[in-house]
Amino acid sequence: MNWTLEVVVVPVADVDRAKAFYADKLGFNVDHDTVINENVRLVQLTPPGSGCSVVIGKGAVPEMPPGSLKGLQLVVPDIQQAHAELTARGVEVSEVRVMGENPRPVPDPLDNVGFVFFDDPDGNGWAVQQISSRAG
Repeated sequence: MNWTLEVVVVPVADVDRAKAFYADKLGFNVDHDTVINENVRLVQLTPPGSGCSVVIGKGAVPEMPPGSLKGLQLVVPDIQQAHAELTARGVEVSEVRVMGENPRPVPDPLDNVGFVFFDDPDGNGWAVQQISSRAG
């Protein structure tokens, strides 16, 4: 049986500000923005190519302090290109960092070990890692 992670709830203080950041700055697709009533709203966004979405909202999401989620991670085939895209979109992103050594020889020295980091407007922490091929 396969077990897939489909949704991660990201705690935010301002749903509209967070939606704009994830959709406009990060380029996530807005799957839906559902207002149930004035106290309940759910917005689901999915990174391009991802099988897992993030949900932001109020009222129907678990209570967590905004900005308390750390360690969210995206994977891309080219960390330099990802850095350039994030920078062009106005995201405050770290420079490319090499974290450790490759466990095996790879064509690109940044594979597996190349990362950039950024926070959303509430302080939720994200990492982006380069993986252009997986070990067989």
